[in-house]
Amino acid sequence: MDLKTVIRSIPDFPKPGILYRDITTLLTDARGFRRAVDELVQPLAGAKIDKVAGIEARGFILGGAIAHQLSVGFVPIRKKGKLPHKTISQSYELEYGTDEIEIHFDAIEAGERVLLVDDLIATGGTAMAAIALLERAGAEIVLCTFVVDLPDLGGADKLRAAGKQVTSLVQFDGE
Repeated sequence: MDLKTVIRSIPDFPKPGILYRDITTLLTDARGFRRAVDELVQPLAGAKIDKVAGIEARGFILGGAIAHQLSVGFVPIRKKGKLPHKTISQSYELEYGTDEIEIHFDAIEAGERVLLVDDLIATGGTAMAAIALLERAGAEIVLCTFVVDLPDLGGADKLRAAGKQVTSLVQFDGE
C-alpha cells in the first residue's frame, strides 16, 4: 500500500494557494493507519524510549498509538491555555505573529529519552519549538518522526541542522 494514496490533498486550504495534505483519510483507513503506525515505530527497534510526545492535534492520535505500541507514556504538547495544571511553555514565530505551546511541568523527567511525533513537517517552526520545550524540561530527543514531509519548505532540514534525527513516511515535493 502506498500511503500517499490514502492522504487527501485539498487545494486552497486554509487559504488560496495552499495545497493542504489531510491525513484524516489515512486515519479512517484501518490498513493505512496500522501501516503508518507500524512504519513510524519500526526505526525505533532496539532503541530505549521513555516517552512519546505528540504535537496538537493529529500528533496526539499518532503519538498515542505509537506510545501504546512501545508500552511507554504519552506527553501532549498543547497550545497555550489548554492544559489544566502548572505548565512550561515555548513561544515561536509564525508567518504573521507568534504562538505558544505548553506541556505540564512534570511531564518529563530529566534524562528521559523522547520520541517527537506529528502528522506533517513543513517549515519546522512548531517542531523546533517542541524540541526546545522538551529539552528545557530535561528530555533527550531520540527521533523526530512525521507521516508527511514537505521538503521544499525546509522543516526537516532545519531539524537536521539542529542535530536532530528526522524520519517521515512520505514526501510531497513542490508543495
